[in-house]
Amino acid sequence: MAYHKKAELLSPAGNYEKMKAAVNYGADAVYLAGKNFGMRAASTNFGKEELIAAVYYCHKHGVKLYVTVNVMPHTHEYEELREYIRFLDAIRVDAVIVSDIGVVMTVREVAPKMEIHISTQASAVSAQACIAWHKLGASRIVLARELTLADIREIRANIPDTLELEAFVHGAMCIAYSGRCLLSNYFTGRDANHGACAQSCRWKYSPTAMDLAEANRPDIPSVAAAEQDENGETFFMSSRDMCMLEHIPELEESGITSYKIEGRVKSAYYTAVVTNTYRLAIDSYRRDPLNYTLDPAWVSELEGVSHREYSTGFFFTPPHENANTVTTLGYIREKAYLATCVTDSVKPDADGLYDTLFIQRNKLKCTDRVEIISPGRTGQGFMADSLTNLKGEPIESAPHPNMYFRLKVPFPVHTGDIMRLG
Repeated sequence: MAYHKKAELLSPAGNYEKMKAAVNYGADAVYLAGKNFGMRAASTNFGKEELIAAVYYCHKHGVKLYVTVNVMPHTHEYEELREYIRFLDAIRVDAVIVSDIGVVMTVREVAPKMEIHISTQASAVSAQACIAWHKLGASRIVLARELTLADIREIRANIPDTLELEAFVHGAMCIAYSGRCLLSNYFTGRDANHGACAQSCRWKYSPTAMDLAEANRPDIPSVAAAEQDENGETFFMSSRDMCMLEHIPELEESGITSYKIEGRVKSAYYTAVVTNTYRLAIDSYRRDPLNYTLDPAWVSELEGVSHREYSTGFFFTPPHENANTVTTLGYIREKAYLATCVTDSVKPDADGLYDTLFIQRNKLKCTDRVEIISPGRTGQGFMADSLTNLKGEPIESAPHPNMYFRLKVPFPVHTGDIMRLG
């Protein structure tokens, strides 16, 4: 029997602001980490009080919250880990995401009713592995990113319906096997498997870099070319980002339970835009699958966030054809995040404009063309030519961090809506 459970949209939350952005812009669930035991030490992450508040906020809005406990802890860390798991159980998080079998057993010991999701760090690539984790108590497997869509369908067909599958559909890829990498530890002493990855694969390498070849086998061509771009820079191991926006129909028929967006260290703007875009596409398909078409405006939205060149990862093609490392491209920077709406617009004035209060994130000038991003809508543009301070006095710009200002907008704006440079 085909698996027909409607997939959730799962978004990253590196801090409380990003968590709210994910919830407000359409996530069905968010994943985040506490201050310890998570694989993204570069994120601000959540202290205990923030975790309690985050659970309350998510559940109030009908959104699930998963906590990553996906490091590979050493023996001396388990006493602290047990206390942490008890705390997460007490505040009613919806699941923990783990990768180490010792952690799985610890969760079952101290919080037997807590849901366990197996992290992509466990590199599950077969139905047999998924079933084994299920027998150990896992309710969901976050599949390795190295699988094709055909692989995922095969796994789905050979596991119980009670076992859920989660797959990354957008964000950074990794040159290691589902994140199991030693480069950072080798180069810097920062252990990627304890959440402190220095992202050595993203570094610019020497402009004198040569082709890589096996020294003892001169008859074999170079393994890969470390080429320079027009600026003399080399990004030898920096893989393309994944983007599956153009393949929502295939995802919807794959048997995946949860579509995961990568990016806990990215901005709140990134979280909001990517979540909103996938929400729009998924909902559009579900309303009318037979007449579904990809809106070019959705593609444009994803081009406006920080990313490397997009690919479809391993879903359709071998990595050397699509998801392979690139040598000539760093980040494509996102549009400037200018401000956030503080209160809902009430009613228009005689000219049909809505006087709206914002808080500044980056400098805004009255000559700027800007766009407002709202949940369920792509960016709407206008000229920011009516800036005033809180006294209603005209100003030329809003240059100060966290400065409050007012702006007349030609359409209603709501609390949490984001203003970006157009």
